[in-house]
Amino acid sequence: MFKKILIANRGEIAVRVIRACKEWGISTVAIHSDVDRESMHVKLADESVCVGPHQPSNSYLNIPAIMSAIELTDAEAVHPGYGFLSENFNFAKILEENNIKFIGPSSRLIKMMGDKIQAKKVAKENGLPVIEGSNGGVSKIDEAKEICKKIGFPVLIKAAGGGGGKGMKIVYNEDKFEELFLAAKSEAKKFFANDEVYIEKFFQNPRHIEVQVLSGENRTVHLHERDCSIQRRHQKLIEETPSPILTNEVRNELFEKTVNMVSKIGYKGAGTVEFIYENGKFYFLEMNTRIQVEHPVTEMVTGIDIIKEQIWIAFTGNTALEQNDIVPRGHAIECRINAEDASKNFQPSPGTITMCHQPSGFRTRVDGAIYQGYKVTPFYDSLICKLVCHGRNRQEAIQRMVRSLDEFVIEGITTTIDLHRKLLNHKKFLESDFNVSWLDKDKVI
Repeated sequence: MFKKILIANRGEIAVRVIRACKEWGISTVAIHSDVDRESMHVKLADESVCVGPHQPSNSYLNIPAIMSAIELTDAEAVHPGYGFLSENFNFAKILEENNIKFIGPSSRLIKMMGDKIQAKKVAKENGLPVIEGSNGGVSKIDEAKEICKKIGFPVLIKAAGGGGGKGMKIVYNEDKFEELFLAAKSEAKKFFANDEVYIEKFFQNPRHIEVQVLSGENRTVHLHERDCSIQRRHQKLIEETPSPILTNEVRNELFEKTVNMVSKIGYKGAGTVEFIYENGKFYFLEMNTRIQVEHPVTEMVTGIDIIKEQIWIAFTGNTALEQNDIVPRGHAIECRINAEDASKNFQPSPGTITMCHQPSGFRTRVDGAIYQGYKVTPFYDSLICKLVCHGRNRQEAIQRMVRSLDEFVIEGITTTIDLHRKLLNHKKFLESDFNVSWLDKDKVI
């Protein structure tokens, strides 16, 4: 097994990876910015290296500084977590060229599946249904309008090189199309240094379903699905597994086609294939070539440590799991706890945590990196921890989550804990009568 792994990330995901490494007996190296010296991931790692000032571009995205940290500490492998450099094919390529193991797929596959247009072509070639729209990037207004006339409004304009809702615009009619088309290109250029966009038919009431996979040279297995349909402006808030709305027939078809595609492209590592699901049909959305924020819900129902499996695949090239080994039990729900004020349009809420009491109890898990006295800075993503609860069924999982949210105390900053209480008790959530547009359309928040 690897002797030393550097974690090229921060916060709760860095803590999560460090814990998995410790259970393997692997030494860990944390990187951090100047404002993160007192962060939990730095305290838990065996070694730490400051890679720059607080700006992400000068620290957590600073490839030369991270490569220096790898050389300084003699790390054999790098776990990128999610965000930051996790889907940066240039970073993966540099590691490959320097014989440092990247705990993830090859740089070639990161590049191929990270380009949303190319990924759509790959999915279609390998038997996955794709959303009707442009066959590639669109740069001219007239060409874009012709595509819209063909598929009909509403349409979705999306950045080819990114995600997370950036460079994404919904257009309901032709009157606003030109304005929003140019705005999407501008955002894409700003956030991803690539103004290429493409156009798809927009689904107004879909669910967001994703399939977790683990793949090695020997085989590809799926770890069943997650339903991530509770979203605000394309940002996930609550995730659960299994999906309350899929039939076994649809579920099995989804798994079979997903495993087929992932296997055929020669993928190695953990990955997630995302789908839009509406009116009994699913359509390929994208593939994330990394660990997902919501991976703990899958771990809770399968009993499989996905981070450990990532490390094992990176070391051996193979997955140790057989499909028959993966038997999900019960239901799990995850609430993302953010340092935000939901009543003020989710305004970030940095500051010092003056009191922190985290819930515990039967089948209750908190993945976080916070503690009393911890300073939440305004420089990074506002996710501070994740609360995950497991039950024998969906009803019990919800009841356990409500109980756990009632126990969760964070003072000194505003968080989304109260919002989650409201959502978990809402009639539509309890009846699973929602879609990705619910919170934005019904003004639940």
